Formats: sequence, structure tokens, C-alpha cells
Amino acid sequence: MLATLSIVLPIFALIFTGWLARRLGALGPQATRELNRFVVYLALPALLFDIVANASFDELWQPGFILAFGGGCLIIYLATLTLRLVQSARLADAAIDGLNASYANTGYMGFPLMLAAFGEAGLPPTLIATIITVCAIFAVAIVLIESSTQEGAGPMDVARKTARALLTNPLLIAPFAGAIVLITGWTLPTPIEVYLDFLGSAASPCALIALGLFLAGTTEAGGQKPAQQWPVMATLSGLKLIGQPLITWLIAAPLLGLPEFAVHAAVLIAALPTGTGSFMLAEFYGREARLTGQTVLVTTILSIATISAYLSWIGISPG
Repeated sequence: MLATLSIVLPIFALIFTGWLARRLGALGPQATRELNRFVVYLALPALLFDIVANASFDELWQPGFILAFGGGCLIIYLATLTLRLVQSARLADAAIDGLNASYANTGYMGFPLMLAAFGEAGLPPTLIATIITVCAIFAVAIVLIESSTQEGAGPMDVARKTARALLTNPLLIAPFAGAIVLITGWTLPTPIEVYLDFLGSAASPCALIALGLFLAGTTEAGGQKPAQQWPVMATLSGLKLIGQPLITWLIAAPLLGLPEFAVHAAVLIAALPTGTGSFMLAEFYGREARLTGQTVLVTTILSIATISAYLSWIGISPG
């Protein structure tokens, strides 16, 4: 548990830094949105492009792992989306809640945790999971959110406006451009690589600080009161920390019969807490950011126990 705590502590420290900066007046009420826009328009696209462009087909082509982890993500996402729509949530809010329940914190927690648990062998599956999470699942959510914003227009208008919004969205353009670089085999010049490293490395820290800034604010996002959001947050947290790893295990072990390492890698990554990607979209599109922020915090805290319990159960002590 101490090893897991040491990986999680920097996340809390960055969130607290943002919270403290807002409370002390070092950053004003507009800082949350502006910092989040920096992440959405600059830092995260650079990170997505860099991840995809520098991947290798040998690392990425693990069909069993892709089916297990990707299937777990998709099933939980669609189940959460359906549940929230049945509960009368708007499509855009339901799309973000789907991320709250399926968007694993692969970038900030996945790599150090898998490295500690499995050594270098844990890095390729983490890379695959990162691409699935931040590209595929993220893309599905953006499509649904953009479609939701066009409500009231005719079908053709909705399709045209949604397509235009998607084609100009940097979070979709960046991984697509990275895929072109990967397929063509073009090697990025060193100055460009350094530039992408600098810009992309700011994505996670800035997103966490933006979350702290938001939580320190006095204005609630959306229309629900905090007390009304707790049951929803508890459901989303349960789906993320228990539902997703369970579904992933069912696909990986009984259904596909994957090797033991692939099963444990898929389940462990699926058990990671909610990443900041869902918060960034919620804040950017003006949705239920408070609910999302609470889910990120709660799942991160609880994951210290759940991940440590799983590692203990499979007989691994990360060091």
C-alpha cells in the first residue's frame, strides 16, 4: 500500500497546489478556464500526437490485451451512458459520466505503477491502454458531446455542424496526425521531439492544478447541489474501481483465456482511478464539472486500497 500511496501522493499535491493558489488569491477566478483551455488546445494535443507518433507496431499489436482492456472500457462506458440517460441526464452530461466510469488515469498513474509492479514488461500494455483511453474512448465522448450541443437543429444540420466541430477539434486532430506519422515511418526531427516533450509534459500537472482551482471556487458547475450528486458519484466510482476491472477480467480470463501476465496487466490498468480527461471536457464544455472533480478525487483516494488489495491478491509487491 505504501508503494501505491507514493505514486498517488504527487496527484494530491498538485490538486492541493491549485486549491491553495485559488484560496490565497495567487490565481483568480478565470484561471481555471484559461488553464484548462491551455491543456485542451495545446498541451494535451501535443501529448496525444507524441504518444501515437512514437509508438511501434510491435508494441501495439497485442490483440488479446486490446480486446480485454478496450472491451472493458467500452462496456462500462456504454452501460454508464445508458444508465445516466435513463436517469434523465442530458446526453452531454451522460457522455462525460461515461468517461468518469471508464477513463483510467493511465498516463499519470499507469506508467509508474506498472513499472513498479512488472518492470519494463509493464510499459507496452500501458501504452496500448493509454492510446485506447485518451484517443478512442475520448473520441466517442467528444462525438456525443458535440452532437448534443446541436440539439434542436435538423438532422442534416446536426451532422454538418458536428462534423465541422470534430474536424477542428485538436483532441481528435492530434492523434490522427500522429497515426499518419506512425504509418509513414517518418522520424520526427529532434527539435520537434523536444518541443512536444516540453508541451506534452505540462498536460497532466496543469489539468490537476486546474482541478484544484475549480474545487476551491465557490460557484457550482451545473444545476445539481452537492448532496444530490453524491449518489451519482458513488455509482460512478463503483463502476470505475470495481465494475471496469471485473468486466475486464471476465473478458481476459474466462472468455479469451489470455496468459496470466496479460490478464493481470489489463485488470490492474482497468482498476486505475478516473483520470483528469473527463474533468477537462466537463469544464471545457460547461457541464457537471463538480461531479467529475469529486469522482476524480474519490476514486483516486479509494484506489490506494483497491489497487493494493489486487496486487496483494496476485502476490506482487511493487517496489
